[in-house]
Amino acid sequence: MRPTAVGAGSRVDAGVRVGAGVVLWAGLLLVTYWWVAGGGIGDLTGWADALMSLGRLTGLVSADLLLVQVLLLARLPVLERAFGQDRLIALHRIVGFTSVNLMFGHVVLITWGYAAGELVRVPATFWDLTTDYPAMLLALAGTACLVMTAVTSVRAARAKLRYESWHLLHLYAYLGVGLALPHQLWTGQEFLTSAAATAYWWSLWGAALGAVLVWRLGIPLWRNARHRLRVTAVVPEGDGVVSVHLTGRALDRFPAKAGQFLLWRFLDRQGWTRGHPYSLSAAPDGRRLRVTVKESGDGSRDARSIRPGTRVLFEGPFGRLTARARTRGGVVLIGAGVGIAPLRALAAGLDYGPGEAVLLHRFTHQPLFADELRLFTEQRGLRVVDLPGHRRSSHSWLGAGIPADDVTALRTFVPDIADRDVYVCGPELWAESVRRAATGAGVRPDRLHIEKFAW
Repeated sequence: MRPTAVGAGSRVDAGVRVGAGVVLWAGLLLVTYWWVAGGGIGDLTGWADALMSLGRLTGLVSADLLLVQVLLLARLPVLERAFGQDRLIALHRIVGFTSVNLMFGHVVLITWGYAAGELVRVPATFWDLTTDYPAMLLALAGTACLVMTAVTSVRAARAKLRYESWHLLHLYAYLGVGLALPHQLWTGQEFLTSAAATAYWWSLWGAALGAVLVWRLGIPLWRNARHRLRVTAVVPEGDGVVSVHLTGRALDRFPAKAGQFLLWRFLDRQGWTRGHPYSLSAAPDGRRLRVTVKESGDGSRDARSIRPGTRVLFEGPFGRLTARARTRGGVVLIGAGVGIAPLRALAAGLDYGPGEAVLLHRFTHQPLFADELRLFTEQRGLRVVDLPGHRRSSHSWLGAGIPADDVTALRTFVPDIADRDVYVCGPELWAESVRRAATGAGVRPDRLHIEKFAW
């Protein structure tokens, strides 16, 4: 791909990221302004009034962020293209934890304020508010759902849960958001103090609900009905890896690009209600699709036994590991293990000439797609560097047999890496070590495109 043909999508996405940040902070400033205009600062003079006033402010900001986090993972295409799933999930966690903490602050401050600032009266006051005020029981149930979601999203808790179980539990966040609405409308004075405030909150709620209904329900249902995917074959690739081949209708209009992943549900086994995130390992060609799976979790261990003819449901596509993110003519693809799958698809889907694309492949026992990559080398000029063996440490992305440090090795493999886009896919800690090495080798952050095996 020549310099005149790259960078347009990346520039648009950068503008969307800036615009999204402006909209987020504008909304927070707006609800803070309404709190000030409603006498929020003036109420800070007395102890009990100050508690109530700060409780209102934390409630407003929490409610705003609660809806923002719904929009972040509502799978809006404009946000998916601009941020990618990794960054959206990271932002979603930050916004979500902040929102839940502020919600706790809101509950404590409001209850303490209603208790006239006396701690000993807080338990009794909390009981009275819960049982006597409109929709408070619903709000309490919604808070419990959101707290459960937040607790199971903590890294230590996630490590003890299967991805499939965590994903199912995470859906309770939508129930929590829905149960909070009646409380906010019936008892939140800042929601109804002016026509502008009422319009703002209803618009934000409508946008969140509409985004979920359209992009998390409507569009996936329509795409599945349109394409009707089925499994055609399951092919062992070695080292506990299998490729699942699929076909369907109108695949020339299938929305995925090389480098993306989707959530897959294979309808011949238990647990089909839980989506499994697998990357495309071949560039879509309008006739067939292929995903490649490492046997690790419950769902992926069953992939080998999927029968041809099995119906498949999918959600997506997701991820920004595509040609759209490209800003330079030269590219470096760096993958570990089955993380090579989306990079193999990119090696087929990207436009490049001899010397413009380099693939660094880390693997423990045997390389994946060796024959296919050899064809790309012969026919298109892809340069492949195999990096076999176990990692020499948890802080390095290299194998034990390479004597150079991480940055020096990267510069040795690709001397002009600072002038290229770098696409990375692999386990979370490994991908972070690649990020550090690439940054140390002079690669700008906006030219680093990373997808991690993490949730």
